[in-house]
Amino acid sequence: MSRQKCIALIAHDEKKDDMAAFVAHYEKVLSRARIVATGTTGGRVLEACPGLDVTRLKSGPLGGDQQIGAMIATGEIDLLIFFVDPLTPMPHDVDVKALMRLAIVYDIPMALNRATAEHLLDFAAG
Repeated sequence: MSRQKCIALIAHDEKKDDMAAFVAHYEKVLSRARIVATGTTGGRVLEACPGLDVTRLKSGPLGGDQQIGAMIATGEIDLLIFFVDPLTPMPHDVDVKALMRLAIVYDIPMALNRATAEHLLDFAAG
């Protein structure tokens, strides 16, 4: 028996509304996976979709990005959806780069914007 797929969700700064809307649109597909999210993103996702089972980690700048990175390194994450806000100053730029590097090293499918995330979930939904 195969394990349930795990999808990590992160939305920085002004992209949290986009993530909540994206998750609401794909709630049926996402309900079949285990969801982990950084703290604030996870809270916004749960407000939009209270029926989803979301494990909230620490807030991104307080270690949540790094928690997801560790989960990638230990093989627990199957897909990373990471809405980066390119139009705001990024004091956590190193976290963004670290997560991208780990997703590439461990060959994890990664979406950095909504269009790519939609393609990945549409493909997965068949």
